[in-house]
Amino acid sequence: MPGIASLRANANATFTATITAISEARDVTTSRGPSRVADATLQDETGTTTLTLWGDDIAKYKVGQKIQVTDGWVKDFRGRLQVSMGRSGKVTVLA
Repeated sequence: MPGIASLRANANATFTATITAISEARDVTTSRGPSRVADATLQDETGTTTLTLWGDDIAKYKVGQKIQVTDGWVKDFRGRLQVSMGRSGKVTVLA
């Protein structure tokens, strides 16, 4: 399975990584109204990236968990690649 180093902007990605940090949740206003968002730092043997967690998903994950991101959407945000679930993505906790 490809790793974080193979991520490309504006493409779907499937990879396995470990959560090494989760930021404090912050309140934001989106086009759909108010929400909460946090950033999880993911690491594998090839690099690191950020997974954006929205709403109830923030409480589902903990530092140290190994996860598989399936069909996540990769985008370039302020010059850095980050992953979100997009329309069809999902995160599975492996350990």
